[in-house]
Amino acid sequence: MAPSSAPLYSERSAPTWIDDDTPAFERLTRLASCLALTQVQVHPLQVARPHREAGGLLGGAAAPPASAQRAIVLAADEGASSGAARLMLPPLHDLPEAKRAHRHTAMVAHAAAHLLHSPARQPSEALKPMGMVLVSAIEDARAERLLLRDYPGARPWFQAHIAPEPEAENLGFLAFMARLDRILLLADSHSGNHWVNKAQELFEGTVQKHGLEDYAAFRAIASILANDLGQMRVRMDPQHYAGPTLYRDDNSYLWARPQSDDNQDEALQLPQTAAQRPPAPIGNAQQPPKPAQTPQAAEELEIARFHYPEWDYRSEHMKADWCQVVEKLPAWQGLSEISSARLSSTTRVDSLALPHPRVLDRRHRLRRQWEGDALDLNAAIDVQVDMRMQLRPDPRIFMRSGQGPRPASMLVLLDISESVNDIGPQGQSLLALEKQAALMLAQACLRSAERLAIHAFSSNTRAEVNYYRLLDFGQARSRATEAMVHALRGRYSTRMGAALRHASSLLRNEPDGQRSLLVVTDGAPHDIDVHDKRYLIEDARHAVQEAKRAGVRVCCLAVDAQADAYVRQIFGWRGYDIADEAVQLLPRLTRMGARLAAGR
Repeated sequence: MAPSSAPLYSERSAPTWIDDDTPAFERLTRLASCLALTQVQVHPLQVARPHREAGGLLGGAAAPPASAQRAIVLAADEGASSGAARLMLPPLHDLPEAKRAHRHTAMVAHAAAHLLHSPARQPSEALKPMGMVLVSAIEDARAERLLLRDYPGARPWFQAHIAPEPEAENLGFLAFMARLDRILLLADSHSGNHWVNKAQELFEGTVQKHGLEDYAAFRAIASILANDLGQMRVRMDPQHYAGPTLYRDDNSYLWARPQSDDNQDEALQLPQTAAQRPPAPIGNAQQPPKPAQTPQAAEELEIARFHYPEWDYRSEHMKADWCQVVEKLPAWQGLSEISSARLSSTTRVDSLALPHPRVLDRRHRLRRQWEGDALDLNAAIDVQVDMRMQLRPDPRIFMRSGQGPRPASMLVLLDISESVNDIGPQGQSLLALEKQAALMLAQACLRSAERLAIHAFSSNTRAEVNYYRLLDFGQARSRATEAMVHALRGRYSTRMGAALRHASSLLRNEPDGQRSLLVVTDGAPHDIDVHDKRYLIEDARHAVQEAKRAGVRVCCLAVDAQADAYVRQIFGWRGYDIADEAVQLLPRLTRMGARLAAGR
């Protein structure tokens, strides 16, 4: 039974056009006041015109009344002369009467949960839009849990209107939020998604450790989950976002909003423009086989696509044609821009002189040697002549094979994942230093007999391992090469195994001789569709072993002070070097390049 102080929806406040619905809103007013244990006034959304800016949780533009689907909760001190909290419900005229009544009941119960258990007007300046949405979704689940603890009979009201389960291949932001809403409300709900399961584990663990009343502990969960979505490169459109669960309010009650004089006379309408019934399908938003295109990706020139297997250490077998390598040329605007990207004066590209690789060559015979594998006939005849002339003969009468130039090919493979954009203590990013190193090696090979190729890679799931051929074997350094090197951008992740297999296949096409593959990276293999940290490390190790069996020597230069564990596992004891800081890249690369060129 509602408290005696609970206000009714008065005749004076009721507009004439909604007379038929007055009993319904009176019932909702009593229900809201009973659940929230405080005075609550329930009004239809379209007729209320309080002095409050439109814009909702993320400040989007107000939508026309026809699309209004969300409730708005106003605290007791937000312009209400009666001192009661107010709940603005959308009329939902497009729904059947019974379904409209059920949706309104769920909206009222959810709003009461906020009024009872959620802190109002929290500061939001330090949060990004995605962070605000995650904090709001976690707070929705926490407040509902607390309400259901006291009123367990309200559970069917929420379950009947929870967001539907998205398709498994749908990895858009709205789909993640729908899965999150479901798994935190439905006790028997399960998900095959790693992020959603992590969210459930964090939420339930916080309930056990801190209890449901600790708002700060649950807000920390939201920060972790938002960071994970950022690492997974899940995109969100803040201007058009609306949560997938339609009975929940717009969450503007939770956040402090800056006052604006421009919107004082605007009608209070639905803040989100994307809240439609039923929720719009988002299956084509972001799927692993077709990663979202950035402006740069749209300008890149695709050359060819290749498929490679991937090693699964758990089942100990190769997954055939598991990864797709996409050869590309980086986007660049023309040769005139090179002058603005010159190398720094502290690093000269001609500072590296690679030694000429040499090998024993039976076609090149050294005569008059102290020892050898054959007799030098000319030297032997000279000895006989000297002895007859009673002169002291020269005892160097042998010959042996000498060292001749050895054909050698070296491919330098640069990791250009997102992390190479980080600025180091010296004010330079690793990507900038990698570009300098690439041009330095290209210049050095002009004076060497060695054939050099400079390639780069990054990955966006197994469906898109981007591979850039900046300088190919036998190609001299040119202004076009410099333009492509300078056009490189650090993006995405580091699926190393597929890139190693592709680079090794290119090296196997080189002439017989010394074939070397030098990888420059700043971290362990990683990609957003793999959550087992060991999986891609084991695959990279297997790819290195495949290359060695094919006669390709693989080494690594890791710009990571903590790299010893994983690079040793991938490349072996003598197959790597470590630069603790990015500024050490050039001298370390000089040393390793010279070592590989000399065959040591």
